[in-house]
Amino acid sequence: MLSKFNQFIEKWMALVTPACLLFGVLFPDVAKHGLPYVSLVFAFMTFTGALKSDFHDMARVLKRPFPLLACLGVLHVLLPVLACGLGHLLFPGNDDLITGMVLEFSVPTAVVGLMWVTIYGGNSPLSLSLVIADTLLAPFLIPATLQLLVGSRVSMDAAGMMRELLFMIALPALAAMSLNELTHGRVRKEWPSKLAPFSKMCLIFVVTSNSSKVAPYVRDLTPQRVLVAAAILLLAASGYAIGWFLSRFFGGERETAVSMVYGSGMRNISAGAVIAAAYFPGEVLFPVMIGTLFQQVLAACYGKLIERKYH
Repeated sequence: MLSKFNQFIEKWMALVTPACLLFGVLFPDVAKHGLPYVSLVFAFMTFTGALKSDFHDMARVLKRPFPLLACLGVLHVLLPVLACGLGHLLFPGNDDLITGMVLEFSVPTAVVGLMWVTIYGGNSPLSLSLVIADTLLAPFLIPATLQLLVGSRVSMDAAGMMRELLFMIALPALAAMSLNELTHGRVRKEWPSKLAPFSKMCLIFVVTSNSSKVAPYVRDLTPQRVLVAAAILLLAASGYAIGWFLSRFFGGERETAVSMVYGSGMRNISAGAVIAAAYFPGEVLFPVMIGTLFQQVLAACYGKLIERKYH
C-alpha cells in the first residue's frame, strides 16, 4: 500500500504541491499546528533524499566538474541576481517582496529533482552530486547571498539562519552519506525505497504547514501580488531554460541536458519557506510559497520538451 501511495504521489507531483498550498490557504487554523515540527520533518526529508548518495559519487563527478559548477553558478549567482534586479524594477522600495524573490532563488536545488532526472533518463551521478554539494553549501550560501543582495535593507539573523540550515540540510545529508560508507552501500540499496513514501508524506506536511502563514496574502490577492507570481513564474521557467542552454557546451547529450535542466530549474522551496517563516515578515513568504504552484508543472512541461527533442 505504501509503495502504491509513493507511485501515486510521484505520478501526480505536478498537482500535489499546489493542492497542499491550497489546503493550507483555505484551512490555516488546521495547517498551522504543524509549524513547530517543520524543521524536524524537513531534516528527515533531507536524510532520506541523501541516502542514494555517497562520497564516491561526488569524487567521480569532481573529475569532470564543469557541468556541476555551471549549475551552481546558475543557482547561486545568475538567478539570485536576476531576481534581485527584477524585484527592484517591478517593486521599488518594497524590501519584503524583493527579499522573498531573492530567497526563492537562493535556496539549493530540489531533492525531488532526482525523481524527474530518473524519469527522463538523466545523468544520475551528476544530479546526485549537485544535490549533495548544494545541500552542504546551503547553510553558507543562502545567508551570504541574502546579506550581499538585500542585507542592508532588511533585519536578518544570519547566524540563526545558518544554524537552522545546518540542522535541516547539511547534517542530515552528511549522516546519510556516512551511513552508506559505514555499511558499504547496504543502506543505499535497502532504505530509500522503504522510506520514500514517508518522505512524500513529509513533503505534504511541510508545504501544507508553511502555507498557513501565507494564507492572508493569497486570500487578499492584489494586482501587485499577481505581478509577483508572474515574475516568479518567469524566473523559474528561465532556470530550466538556462540549464538546457548551458548543457550544449558540455556535449549536449540527453543525459547531461536532463540533469542540468532539472538541476538549474528546480529549487528546494520548502527550505526557503521554513527560513522565510522563521526569520522574516509574512510578506517575504509569499514570493517563496507561490513558487510551489509552478515548479512541478514546469518540470513536467520541460520533460515533455526533452522527450520531443531527443525522441
